[in-house]
Amino acid sequence: MTQELADPVDEAVRARPATTLRPYVAWYSGYRQRGIAPAVHRGLPSPYLTFILTLDEPLTVAGHPDPAQPGGSYPTLLGGLHTSPALITHDGRQSGVQIAVHPLAARALLGLPAGELGGLDVPAEAVLGTASGRLQEELQRAAGWPERFAALDGALLRAARPSGQVPPEVVWAWRALRRSGGALPVAALARETGWSSRHLQDRFRRETGLTPKAAARVIRFDRARQLLGAPGPVPRLAELAARCGYFDQAHLAREFRSLAGCAPSVWLAEEGPDAAKFRNVQGGAGAAAPEWEP
Repeated sequence: MTQELADPVDEAVRARPATTLRPYVAWYSGYRQRGIAPAVHRGLPSPYLTFILTLDEPLTVAGHPDPAQPGGSYPTLLGGLHTSPALITHDGRQSGVQIAVHPLAARALLGLPAGELGGLDVPAEAVLGTASGRLQEELQRAAGWPERFAALDGALLRAARPSGQVPPEVVWAWRALRRSGGALPVAALARETGWSSRHLQDRFRRETGLTPKAAARVIRFDRARQLLGAPGPVPRLAELAARCGYFDQAHLAREFRSLAGCAPSVWLAEEGPDAAKFRNVQGGAGAAAPEWEP
């Protein structure tokens, strides 16, 4: 038996960024695993951009949210908002840090609107240039998770630039959807902004990568997924559906299959809190995060 199999590693650490970064970043998630069974993970739709810097081995994406995008290996990755899962594999080893970026902070932190990344996964250097590689090397040299998170704080604080380019109507509509749990219809959002529904959809998609209706679906689904995967007794699906704003259990099940690519029971069995095969993307609900401030 090899040393790796004899002494498996299973680390998962979540942290909040520095206070001044919280308008831009919701949380950091560090993960390192060794000596576990090879597996396939579904990278689920969420209200945050995905920024991953790997440590020891690249991230292997077998299938992207856009099926036309071929799979590949990524030492670093930036993923936009999406409405279908990515398929991520590992051979029994994986390690890295995931950064959850508020989509309306993309202009300030990444230098482009999140809409340009909508439905896509790209190497981080395609957006951030050599800075992403330097940050990855700094994380690899760090002694432990606190040092890695401190390095992230420093690098992202240096990169962050306040941006007034996001229309206030889009900021309001995004916050209203988040506060309502995805319950507000597009017509109601448009009335409050003073824009037509079509104009709101166009500007909202340009900034986030999703239409308001698609964003509402993702926000509602993300809440249901977090509640379903939280430690403790598994909620009844009918109760979960009512709590998260679905018409009924059947509606929840249809949306889960559409957005996750599988039934709720399948996801829970394969990737819920008792399934230790993945610790990286969406590896827990995390603490509530403040919404983006312009």
